[in-house]
Amino acid sequence: MRTGKLKTNNGGLAWFFLGPSLLGFALFYLLPFVTGFYYSLVYSPLNGTFVGLHNYGALLKNPSFLAALANTAKFTLICVPLNLMLSLGAAMLLNQKLPGRNLFRTIMITPLVVPVASVVLVWQVFFDLNGVLNSLIHALGYPPVDWMKTNWSRVVVLVIYLWKNIGYSVILFLAGLQNIPAEYYEAARIDGASRYQEFFRITLIYLTPTTFFVFVISMINSFKVFRETYLISGDYPHNSIYMLQHYMNNMFMALDYQKLTSAAFIMAAFIVAVVLLLFIVERKITNMIN
Repeated sequence: MRTGKLKTNNGGLAWFFLGPSLLGFALFYLLPFVTGFYYSLVYSPLNGTFVGLHNYGALLKNPSFLAALANTAKFTLICVPLNLMLSLGAAMLLNQKLPGRNLFRTIMITPLVVPVASVVLVWQVFFDLNGVLNSLIHALGYPPVDWMKTNWSRVVVLVIYLWKNIGYSVILFLAGLQNIPAEYYEAARIDGASRYQEFFRITLIYLTPTTFFVFVISMINSFKVFRETYLISGDYPHNSIYMLQHYMNNMFMALDYQKLTSAAFIMAAFIVAVVLLLFIVERKITNMIN
Protein backbone atom coordinates (compact mmCIF):
# COMPACT_ATOMS: atom_id res chain seq x y z
CA MET A 1 0.00 0.00 0.00
CA ARG A 2 2.80 2.39 0.86
CA THR A 3 4.44 1.64 -2.50
CA GLY A 4 1.19 2.42 -4.31
CA LYS A 5 0.79 5.68 -2.45
CA LEU A 6 4.38 6.56 -3.17
CA LYS A 7 3.88 5.95 -6.91
CA THR A 8 0.68 8.05 -6.87
CA ASN A 9 2.41 10.88 -5.03
CA ASN A 10 5.38 10.74 -7.39
CA GLY A 11 3.03 10.92 -10.38
CA GLY A 12 1.27 13.94 -8.93
CA LEU A 13 4.58 15.58 -8.10
CA ALA A 14 5.83 14.97 -11.63
CA TRP A 15 2.76 16.67 -13.14
CA PHE A 16 3.16 19.52 -10.65
CA PHE A 17 6.66 20.25 -11.97
CA LEU A 18 5.73 19.57 -15.60
CA GLY A 19 2.66 21.78 -15.42
CA PRO A 20 4.34 25.18 -15.91
CA SER A 21 6.44 23.89 -18.83
CA LEU A 22 3.43 22.26 -20.51
CA LEU A 23 1.38 25.41 -19.97
CA GLY A 24 4.14 27.55 -21.47
CA PHE A 25 4.47 25.17 -24.44
CA ALA A 26 0.72 25.21 -25.06
CA LEU A 27 0.49 28.99 -24.70
CA PHE A 28 3.53 30.07 -26.70
CA TYR A 29 3.95 27.22 -29.23
CA LEU A 30 0.90 24.99 -29.63
CA LEU A 31 -1.77 27.72 -29.58
CA PRO A 32 0.06 30.00 -32.09
CA PHE A 33 0.67 26.94 -34.31
CA VAL A 34 -3.03 26.01 -34.38
CA THR A 35 -4.10 29.64 -34.79
CA GLY A 36 -1.63 30.17 -37.63
CA PHE A 37 -2.83 27.08 -39.45
CA TYR A 38 -6.44 28.30 -39.03
CA TYR A 39 -5.51 31.72 -40.49
CA SER A 40 -3.95 30.01 -43.52
CA LEU A 41 -7.29 28.32 -44.28
CA VAL A 42 -9.63 31.32 -44.01
CA TYR A 43 -10.22 34.35 -46.22
CA SER A 44 -9.66 36.79 -43.37
CA PRO A 45 -9.11 36.46 -39.60
CA LEU A 46 -12.02 38.88 -39.10
CA ASN A 47 -14.89 37.13 -40.87
CA GLY A 48 -13.36 33.62 -40.76
CA THR A 49 -14.73 32.45 -44.14
CA PHE A 50 -13.23 29.03 -44.80
CA VAL A 51 -11.44 28.87 -48.17
CA GLY A 52 -9.43 25.64 -47.74
CA LEU A 53 -6.15 25.60 -49.69
CA HIS A 54 -7.00 28.71 -51.74
CA ASN A 55 -4.44 30.85 -49.86
CA TYR A 56 -1.72 28.30 -50.60
CA GLY A 57 -2.65 28.21 -54.29
CA ALA A 58 -2.65 32.01 -54.53
CA LEU A 59 0.71 32.12 -52.77
CA LEU A 60 2.28 29.70 -55.25
CA LYS A 61 1.25 32.12 -58.04
CA ASN A 62 2.63 35.18 -56.26
CA PRO A 63 5.83 36.46 -58.03
CA SER A 64 7.29 37.93 -54.83
CA PHE A 65 6.83 34.68 -52.92
CA LEU A 66 8.27 32.59 -55.76
CA ALA A 67 11.31 34.89 -55.99
CA ALA A 68 11.83 34.67 -52.22
CA LEU A 69 11.41 30.88 -52.32
CA ALA A 70 13.93 30.52 -55.16
CA ASN A 71 16.48 32.76 -53.41
CA THR A 72 16.10 30.86 -50.14
CA ALA A 73 16.49 27.50 -51.89
CA LYS A 74 19.59 28.70 -53.80
CA PHE A 75 21.17 30.08 -50.66
CA THR A 76 20.50 26.89 -48.67
CA LEU A 77 21.81 24.66 -51.48
CA ILE A 78 25.04 26.67 -51.59
CA CYS A 79 25.74 27.48 -47.94
CA VAL A 80 24.88 24.13 -46.29
CA PRO A 81 27.25 21.95 -48.39
CA LEU A 82 29.96 24.64 -48.12
CA ASN A 83 29.58 24.73 -44.35
CA LEU A 84 29.76 20.93 -44.16
CA MET A 85 32.88 20.65 -46.32
CA LEU A 86 34.81 23.55 -44.77
CA SER A 87 33.97 22.61 -41.19
CA LEU A 88 34.81 18.93 -41.75
CA GLY A 89 38.14 19.88 -43.34
CA ALA A 90 38.97 22.25 -40.47
CA ALA A 91 37.96 19.61 -37.91
CA MET A 92 40.22 17.01 -39.51
CA LEU A 93 43.13 19.47 -39.39
CA LEU A 94 42.45 20.37 -35.76
CA ASN A 95 42.21 16.67 -34.91
CA GLN A 96 45.90 16.34 -35.78
CA LYS A 97 48.71 17.21 -33.39
CA LEU A 98 49.39 20.69 -34.71
CA PRO A 99 51.01 23.60 -32.83
CA GLY A 100 48.50 26.18 -31.59
CA ARG A 101 45.43 24.05 -32.30
CA ASN A 102 43.83 24.91 -28.92
CA LEU A 103 44.10 28.62 -29.72
CA PHE A 104 42.61 28.02 -33.16
CA ARG A 105 39.69 26.11 -31.60
CA THR A 106 38.99 29.09 -29.35
CA ILE A 107 39.09 31.46 -32.32
CA MET A 108 36.63 29.24 -34.21
CA ILE A 109 34.08 29.47 -31.38
CA THR A 110 34.36 33.26 -30.96
CA PRO A 111 31.62 34.16 -33.56
CA LEU A 112 29.09 32.15 -31.51
CA VAL A 113 29.35 34.48 -28.51
CA VAL A 114 29.34 37.77 -30.45
CA PRO A 115 25.92 39.53 -30.41
CA VAL A 116 24.20 39.81 -33.79
CA ALA A 117 24.07 43.63 -33.64
CA SER A 118 27.84 43.78 -33.14
CA VAL A 119 28.40 41.35 -36.01
CA VAL A 120 26.25 43.43 -38.33
CA LEU A 121 28.08 46.63 -37.34
CA VAL A 122 31.45 45.03 -38.20
CA TRP A 123 30.25 43.74 -41.58
CA GLN A 124 28.63 47.07 -42.40
CA VAL A 125 31.93 48.84 -41.81
CA PHE A 126 33.68 46.24 -43.96
CA PHE A 127 31.25 46.03 -46.91
CA ASP A 128 29.83 49.56 -46.97
CA LEU A 129 30.25 51.64 -50.13
CA ASN A 130 32.76 53.75 -48.20
CA GLY A 131 33.96 50.84 -46.09
CA VAL A 132 37.26 49.08 -45.51
CA LEU A 133 37.05 46.72 -48.48
CA ASN A 134 36.25 49.48 -50.97
CA SER A 135 39.10 51.56 -49.55
CA LEU A 136 41.49 48.74 -50.40
CA ILE A 137 39.96 48.34 -53.87
CA HIS A 138 40.25 52.09 -54.50
CA ALA A 139 43.89 52.04 -53.36
CA LEU A 140 44.56 49.40 -56.01
CA GLY A 141 43.10 51.66 -58.70
CA TYR A 142 39.70 49.98 -59.15
CA PRO A 143 36.27 51.62 -58.76
CA PRO A 144 34.38 50.89 -55.50
CA VAL A 145 31.56 48.31 -55.45
CA ASP A 146 28.23 48.79 -53.69
CA TRP A 147 28.28 45.24 -52.34
CA MET A 148 24.75 45.16 -50.90
CA LYS A 149 23.10 46.64 -54.01
CA THR A 150 24.48 44.18 -56.58
CA ASN A 151 24.58 40.43 -57.08
CA TRP A 152 27.63 40.45 -54.79
CA SER A 153 25.18 40.81 -51.90
CA ARG A 154 24.54 37.05 -51.97
CA VAL A 155 28.27 36.43 -51.57
CA VAL A 156 28.36 38.86 -48.64
CA VAL A 157 25.50 37.05 -46.88
CA LEU A 158 27.17 33.71 -47.62
CA VAL A 159 30.43 34.91 -46.03
CA ILE A 160 28.56 36.13 -42.94
CA TYR A 161 26.73 32.80 -42.66
CA LEU A 162 29.93 30.76 -42.92
CA TRP A 163 31.78 33.02 -40.48
CA LYS A 164 28.95 32.61 -37.97
CA ASN A 165 28.38 28.85 -38.30
CA ILE A 166 31.63 27.09 -39.21
CA GLY A 167 32.99 27.23 -35.66
CA TYR A 168 30.05 25.36 -34.13
CA SER A 169 30.11 22.75 -36.90
CA VAL A 170 33.85 22.24 -36.41
CA ILE A 171 33.34 21.48 -32.70
CA LEU A 172 30.65 18.93 -33.54
CA PHE A 173 32.81 17.22 -36.16
CA LEU A 174 35.77 17.21 -33.77
CA ALA A 175 33.67 15.38 -31.19
CA GLY A 176 32.58 12.88 -33.86
CA LEU A 177 36.14 12.30 -35.08
CA GLN A 178 37.43 11.69 -31.58
CA ASN A 179 34.75 9.04 -31.03
CA ILE A 180 36.02 6.91 -33.94
CA PRO A 181 38.30 4.20 -32.47
CA ALA A 182 41.93 4.54 -33.61
CA GLU A 183 42.06 0.74 -34.01
CA TYR A 184 39.92 1.00 -37.14
CA TYR A 185 42.53 3.16 -38.87
CA GLU A 186 45.37 0.94 -37.66
CA ALA A 187 43.63 -2.16 -39.02
CA ALA A 188 42.98 -0.38 -42.34
CA ARG A 189 46.65 0.60 -42.68
CA ILE A 190 47.74 -2.98 -41.95
CA ASP A 191 45.44 -4.11 -44.77
CA GLY A 192 47.07 -1.58 -47.08
CA ALA A 193 44.24 0.98 -47.22
CA SER A 194 45.09 4.42 -48.63
CA ARG A 195 44.19 7.75 -46.99
CA TYR A 196 41.41 8.08 -49.55
CA GLN A 197 39.92 4.70 -48.55
CA GLU A 198 40.27 5.48 -44.84
CA PHE A 199 38.36 8.73 -45.30
CA PHE A 200 35.48 7.32 -47.35
CA ARG A 201 35.17 3.88 -45.74
CA ILE A 202 35.83 4.76 -42.10
CA THR A 203 35.68 8.48 -41.35
CA LEU A 204 32.60 9.41 -43.39
CA ILE A 205 30.72 6.23 -42.45
CA TYR A 206 31.21 6.64 -38.70
CA LEU A 207 30.55 10.38 -38.91
CA THR A 208 27.08 9.77 -40.35
CA PRO A 209 25.14 10.69 -37.15
CA THR A 210 27.27 13.80 -36.65
CA THR A 211 26.97 14.80 -40.30
CA PHE A 212 23.20 14.37 -40.12
CA PHE A 213 22.99 16.63 -37.06
CA VAL A 214 25.31 19.27 -38.56
CA PHE A 215 23.31 19.22 -41.81
CA VAL A 216 20.01 19.82 -39.99
CA ILE A 217 21.47 22.59 -37.81
CA SER A 218 23.13 24.21 -40.84
CA MET A 219 19.88 24.15 -42.79
CA ILE A 220 17.94 25.71 -39.90
CA ASN A 221 20.64 28.37 -39.47
CA SER A 222 20.47 29.16 -43.19
CA PHE A 223 16.93 30.42 -42.56
CA LYS A 224 18.11 32.44 -39.55
CA VAL A 225 20.51 34.48 -41.67
CA PHE A 226 17.54 36.82 -42.19
CA ARG A 227 18.51 38.67 -39.00
CA GLU A 228 21.87 39.78 -40.36
CA THR A 229 20.49 40.45 -43.85
CA TYR A 230 17.62 42.52 -42.48
CA LEU A 231 19.86 44.61 -40.22
CA ILE A 232 22.32 45.28 -43.06
CA SER A 233 19.94 45.94 -45.96
CA GLY A 234 16.47 46.56 -44.45
CA ASP A 235 12.96 45.46 -45.52
CA TYR A 236 13.61 45.36 -49.27
CA PRO A 237 17.17 44.26 -50.01
CA HIS A 238 18.69 43.45 -53.39
CA ASN A 239 16.63 40.92 -55.35
CA SER A 240 19.28 38.21 -54.97
CA ILE A 241 18.96 38.17 -51.15
CA TYR A 242 15.20 38.69 -50.85
CA MET A 243 14.45 35.62 -48.69
CA LEU A 244 11.26 33.95 -47.47
CA GLN A 245 11.71 35.65 -44.11
CA HIS A 246 11.75 39.05 -45.84
CA TYR A 247 8.49 38.16 -47.55
CA MET A 248 6.88 36.97 -44.31
CA ASN A 249 8.11 40.04 -42.42
CA ASN A 250 6.62 42.34 -45.07
CA MET A 251 3.33 40.44 -44.96
CA PHE A 252 3.30 40.85 -41.19
CA MET A 253 3.87 44.60 -41.51
CA ALA A 254 1.01 44.71 -44.04
CA LEU A 255 -1.19 42.65 -41.63
CA ASP A 256 -1.76 40.08 -44.39
CA TYR A 257 -1.91 37.09 -42.04
CA GLN A 258 -3.22 34.69 -44.67
CA LYS A 259 -0.11 35.01 -46.84
CA LEU A 260 2.15 35.16 -43.81
CA THR A 261 0.88 31.94 -42.25
CA SER A 262 0.62 30.12 -45.58
CA ALA A 263 4.25 30.97 -46.37
CA ALA A 264 5.33 29.90 -42.88
CA PHE A 265 3.64 26.51 -43.19
CA ILE A 266 5.06 25.90 -46.67
CA MET A 267 8.56 26.60 -45.32
CA ALA A 268 7.91 24.37 -42.29
CA ALA A 269 6.61 21.54 -44.50
CA PHE A 270 9.75 21.77 -46.65
CA ILE A 271 12.05 21.58 -43.61
CA VAL A 272 10.13 18.63 -42.14
CA ALA A 273 10.23 16.76 -45.49
CA VAL A 274 14.01 17.25 -45.81
CA VAL A 275 14.62 16.17 -42.20
CA LEU A 276 12.47 13.04 -42.62
CA LEU A 277 14.37 12.15 -45.79
CA LEU A 278 17.66 12.58 -43.94
CA PHE A 279 16.37 10.40 -41.11
CA ILE A 280 15.65 7.61 -43.59
CA VAL A 281 19.10 7.90 -45.20
CA GLU A 282 20.84 8.05 -41.82
CA ARG A 283 18.90 5.01 -40.57
CA LYS A 284 19.88 2.96 -43.64
CA ILE A 285 23.57 3.89 -43.29
CA THR A 286 23.49 3.07 -39.56
CA ASN A 287 21.94 -0.33 -40.30
CA MET A 288 24.67 -1.00 -42.88
CA ILE A 289 27.35 -0.22 -40.27
CA ASN A 290 25.76 -2.44 -37.66
